[in-house]
Amino acid sequence: METSSKKVGVLVPLNANLEEDTSNSIPRVEISKGINLLGRDVIPITDKRLSRKHVSVIVSADDSAEVLVEGTNPVVIRSQDQRRKKLLSGQKLTIRDGDIIELIPGHYLFKYKALDDVRKKSSPNKQKRPLTEGVQDEPLTQKRSRQVSEDEALARRLQTELNEDTQNTKNSAEAIRNFKPSEDKIPQTFRLMKVKGLQPWANTSSVSIADVIQGNVLIAVLSNYMVDIDWLMSACPNLKNIPHVLVVHGESDGRQANMKKLGNWIFHKPSLPIAWGTHHSKAMFLVYPEGVRIIVHTANLIYVDWNNKSQGLWMQDFPWKNQDCLNKGSGFETDLIDYLSSLKWPEFSVKLPELGSISFNSSFFKRFDYSSATVRLIGSVPGYHTGSNIKKWGHMKLRSILQDCVFDKEFQNSPLIYQFSSLGSLDEKWMSEFAFSMSSGVSDDKKPLGLGEPLIVWPTVEDIRCSLEGYAAGSCVPSPQKNVEKPFLKKYWAKWKATHTGRCRAIPHIKTFTRYNGQNLAWFLLTSANLSKAAWGALQKNNTQLMIRSYELGVLFLPSSTIHAHAFSCTENRTPSENIHTSSSKTHEEKRTKLVTLSSLHTKKMSDVITLPVPYELPPQLYSSEDVPWSWDRQYKKRDVFGQVWP
Repeated sequence: METSSKKVGVLVPLNANLEEDTSNSIPRVEISKGINLLGRDVIPITDKRLSRKHVSVIVSADDSAEVLVEGTNPVVIRSQDQRRKKLLSGQKLTIRDGDIIELIPGHYLFKYKALDDVRKKSSPNKQKRPLTEGVQDEPLTQKRSRQVSEDEALARRLQTELNEDTQNTKNSAEAIRNFKPSEDKIPQTFRLMKVKGLQPWANTSSVSIADVIQGNVLIAVLSNYMVDIDWLMSACPNLKNIPHVLVVHGESDGRQANMKKLGNWIFHKPSLPIAWGTHHSKAMFLVYPEGVRIIVHTANLIYVDWNNKSQGLWMQDFPWKNQDCLNKGSGFETDLIDYLSSLKWPEFSVKLPELGSISFNSSFFKRFDYSSATVRLIGSVPGYHTGSNIKKWGHMKLRSILQDCVFDKEFQNSPLIYQFSSLGSLDEKWMSEFAFSMSSGVSDDKKPLGLGEPLIVWPTVEDIRCSLEGYAAGSCVPSPQKNVEKPFLKKYWAKWKATHTGRCRAIPHIKTFTRYNGQNLAWFLLTSANLSKAAWGALQKNNTQLMIRSYELGVLFLPSSTIHAHAFSCTENRTPSENIHTSSSKTHEEKRTKLVTLSSLHTKKMSDVITLPVPYELPPQLYSSEDVPWSWDRQYKKRDVFGQVWP
């Protein structure tokens, strides 16, 4: 390290919980005036993603410190409250006391602690910092004056935005305050995930991962795209006690090598027979002595997805089948077994109470009674699907289910919503094909509902800039300019506005598709699938073949005439006999459940109304001429709420 002798600070190693790592496996690194080189030459880490000279911390004569990326791998700087700035090779950023440096994004975290005399030189009011690229040659006094001016302007702008946000909140219905579904209706709805930094009312009935993985779990199957094992174990310590854990993931080969191979954990990446596909499904299957819990959700198993984004989650518990019902199935069971079979995970032996040693495969899940399910599963599996299989997956699966459904007349030619977080390379022909599937179904008079006009709910650049994470949130909305700025898409853009759920500034990673009229919903899909041919499939060969690249999974909410007296639970003191479901024996008295949004005026106590916490407002507001849809590969010079530009 090329330094002068005066020590100005120290880099303290942190664990996944952002607490000081006391294991002594990685030492503290002293920072002195001058150039401090950090990498494998200084830090005893064998990971070759870490360069020998990965970053340098440059401390100037005035004790200000900058991080310069020397290596080829990116570095992330977190300021207080988890705000993040990604730096690429050759980029640099001023750091202050308390900032966190991620030498590999998500890995090898160090907190910069300035010495007391250095802290005293910093203004306590300057919490946000501007970038200094391009102005390195300014005189020091002029540079300081400019920084103070920019900080003050940023603070005024942020305060104005926060005041406007607060006023909007006061004027809104804050509809999620009243979303407290009874136990018998929880399996028929879904819930939003908790977001840090929101007002308490905005997290009403919201859930965290610890609310999901709980109780005496015997076997856990965790299906996802991205998996951070260290964070997962810290967020859900109960996982350490589960005898058998299978992780079905979509991580790259490089990331797989860094997954901890825990003794009782099995990692499986399903095959991807067609280029550019991913395993993108997000679900959990938890086996208990009492039954099975199935969860379908929208979050990667990483910190930011479960804490900073707008996300959704559905779950329901199902009891074991009685011996005389072992061969009885249901539409939900068929959906589930078909999907799980496609994953082809390596079978392994498990010991279960009363069953003894058994082989754990997809057929194991036929042992549970899914007759109480009021939802259907919509999966995607990579391949060229023909014959009867063409209706098993993707948008053709959704089409086949909706075609058999009867909806209220109010949904004839009613509009559609596509809301997601990544946009594929689309064309008008495929958009018509997709809309045809989304518009399937008939009304009470047996007439087709007819095509609905779709809108795409998508964050603007301003939404990202002013979000809880600033521009950093844009890294989780990974759509390039060439996909977003196709001229034919302009007519589809609609704003992300979520005042009634308190999530205007929590950028959506949730994916939803629906058909609506006012605040009433014909159907609603919560899914991992973005709007892309890879996720939903594209018809080929004169519509006789469906080509899908990726694995996806979603849960479809439909109007139902099934009445549930009690909801079965694997973790509460209820018996399967209490799980009663009946259908009206008098056809003329049947009443379909009505699906409504949080803003519906329907009385929530009515037994035939199911409230779904759609996080955005309906009908959505179209983009104005000033609104620009977010693209993650464009440059944005207007500073975000943390004083950063992008990239």
